[in-house]
Amino acid sequence: MIKELSPREFVAKRATGAAMTLLDVREEWEVELAPVPSPLVHIPMGKVPERLGELDPATPTVVVCRSGARSRQVAHYLAERGFAEVYNLAGGILAWSRDLDPSIPQY
Repeated sequence: MIKELSPREFVAKRATGAAMTLLDVREEWEVELAPVPSPLVHIPMGKVPERLGELDPATPTVVVCRSGARSRQVAHYLAERGFAEVYNLAGGILAWSRDLDPSIPQY
């Protein structure tokens, strides 16, 4: 079972200085349309297997997409490959826009 963090929980956790990788698995056009206002690693979902080496399995990883479905799949994939602490960002960038930053476009 993959744990989830709400956008609010993620921002609060990161604000404490916790080392966390935010992995955005959306396509390039989605990131350009509705960027996440936080440092992140961008690897589109389809490229994660070939770019897995860019991620540190020992660092907690929070996966984000538009609504939370693709990110949940990628979070499972990472967990199956030995990533120690993986979270799905509940509701994705849509929830981030709705709950934290309405300047982020809904699409």
